[in-house]
Amino acid sequence: MTTPLDPTRAVHTWSLFRTMGRYVAPGSAPSGALAENPTSEGLDLLELPAQLAAHGVASAQLCHFYLPRTDPAYLAELRDAFATAQVDLECFLVDDGDVTHPEHGAQQQRWLSGWIEIAEQLGAPRVRVPAGDQPPTPQTLALSAERLRGLATAHPGIRVLTENWRALLSDAETTRELLERLEGEVGLLIDTGNWDGANKYEQIAAVAGVAECSQVKARESSPGVLDAEDLTRSLAALQEAGYRGRLSLVYAGSDDDEWGRLDELYEIVRSAL
Repeated sequence: MTTPLDPTRAVHTWSLFRTMGRYVAPGSAPSGALAENPTSEGLDLLELPAQLAAHGVASAQLCHFYLPRTDPAYLAELRDAFATAQVDLECFLVDDGDVTHPEHGAQQQRWLSGWIEIAEQLGAPRVRVPAGDQPPTPQTLALSAERLRGLATAHPGIRVLTENWRALLSDAETTRELLERLEGEVGLLIDTGNWDGANKYEQIAAVAGVAECSQVKARESSPGVLDAEDLTRSLAALQEAGYRGRLSLVYAGSDDDEWGRLDELYEIVRSAL
C-alpha cells in the first residue's frame, strides 16, 4: 500500500450515539429511520468539540440530528465551539431525506436544502445528503441526479456530496452511473461498511478513487470484538483505488465504551497503514 492518506485523526460522530444519549432532535428524521429522542441526558452537543479534542480527534463529521436548535445564535455558538477546540468540521451529514420519493421527493429536496443552509452557517466546507431510497432504475437515477444537482446549484458556497448508501446506490455500478450523470457537480463520500457480499472490497475499490471523503466502519467479528481483517481489507481497497482523503472512523458496535473502541479502531488503522 503506497498511496498516502491524510493522517488527520478523524471521527464520524455516529460513533458516539450512546455518548450523546441517543439524542435525535424533533423533526430531524421524517422517514422514521431514527426514533426521535429529545429528552436525552447524554453529552451536550456544545461540549462535543472539546471532548473530541481531549481524545485526540482533530476532525469530525457531524450528524444533523444531534442539533437541538438551528437558530443563528445557537449555530454560531456551535461553530465557535469547534473553532475553540481546534476540531475541523470536515463534513455535515444530513442523515435523512429521499429526493427520489414518488410523492414527496420535491418536498424532501426543499427539506434537505434547509439543512444545507444550516451546514453553511456552521462553516462546514462539505455537506453529505442521501441520493435516494428507491430501487435503482433509469428513472430514479435521473431524478436523483436532477435534484442533487439542483441542491448543488442552490448552494454554490458549499461542496455537496452523496454517499454509497440507501436503496438507490446499492452497488458500485449504480453509484458510478449516478456520478456520471452528476458530471462533477456533486461529489462522493465512500462508506466502507455500506456494502456486503463476496465482492465487497472490489465494489469499494470501483468507486473509492473518485471519493472526496470517507467513513471507515468497524464491524464486529463477534460481540465486542472488532473485525480487524475486514477493516484492513477495506483500507487496502481504498488505498489501491487511489483514495487520498481522511479516514473518518466509525464505531457502531455493541460496546457502550465508544471512546475506548474508537481508540482501539484507530490503533488497528495505524497498524494496517
